[in-house]
Amino acid sequence: MRRGNLKAAPNYTNAALVMGAVNLLWVFMVIWATLGFLAVLVTGFVLDKLIQWCARRRAGDTAGG
Repeated sequence: MRRGNLKAAPNYTNAALVMGAVNLLWVFMVIWATLGFLAVLVTGFVLDKLIQWCARRRAGDTAGG
């Protein structure tokens, strides 16, 4: 197999982000229907803090707070 003739891989970033948002939306709706709106707010807050923690860790900041 010749490696010099490989085409560039397609960029699926936008599709992945849209599908991630769609999945998050239906998961929030299921949580809302089963546990209530407060559970959705708490879940969103926890996800936000988790994403911020991951971003800080990826940036090399170990003194999170």
